[in-house]
Amino acid sequence: MNSKYNEALKELLYKIADDQLIIGHRNSEWTGLGPIIEEDIAFSSIAQDKIGQSRHFYELLHKLGEKNPDIIAFTRSEKDFRCCHLVEYPIGEYDFSLMRNFLFNNSEHIRFQMLCGSSCKELSGLAKKYTGEIKYHIMHADTWVNQLGNADVEANSRMQSALNECWNLALGIFEEGPYLEILREEKIFSGEEELKNSWLEVIIPKLEKASLKIPDTNTWEPSLGGRYGYHTEYLKPLLDEMCEVFRLDPEAEW
Repeated sequence: MNSKYNEALKELLYKIADDQLIIGHRNSEWTGLGPIIEEDIAFSSIAQDKIGQSRHFYELLHKLGEKNPDIIAFTRSEKDFRCCHLVEYPIGEYDFSLMRNFLFNNSEHIRFQMLCGSSCKELSGLAKKYTGEIKYHIMHADTWVNQLGNADVEANSRMQSALNECWNLALGIFEEGPYLEILREEKIFSGEEELKNSWLEVIIPKLEKASLKIPDTNTWEPSLGGRYGYHTEYLKPLLDEMCEVFRLDPEAEW
């Protein structure tokens, strides 16, 4: 395996795993706070899934020469993370978290579908393994976005506001990394632009069905920088909280 292939693959794996780890921890903050007990359980389950998925991608990174998963997850500074800005934000009100999950999970599902054909067999294996699991995350988000969007005026207004707030953050999911051409040439991944276009084709009809509208294109300003280590003010405090147990007991297990 040549060094350029190796670095391109690692860059892709880091942003996938970091996204999952951070949104997993954000979703876990709903434990005990859900508006109904079923949603308390649902968010906790989705959080557990995301964090578990991240570990497997960190394990693949370890095989490529990076440090072990606990060191990767709990000892890096915020500048070393490659997550997008969307996953970093606090949970906010329930409408924000629901919309964030809707936008993120739909993109992740399409990403994994694309990666099922990756030239990296271990990566394609993980994508195949988790594509089905993510379907349940999508079902949860799609159901609630549709029900609330088509509920009363207040519910629709709040979901529309959440969509407006999340939109440019979500566009940051598709920030291209520095190895686009290598990823394409080596058939590892065909790129973020293709992913974004497929995502728009999927979510726009779902949002229309929910009586919601994406913001006008002239307002699109993707929140960029996360893929290069430039993060929001919210990531460092979250990492400090996440790392507290590991610092007290490095032998603790996930």
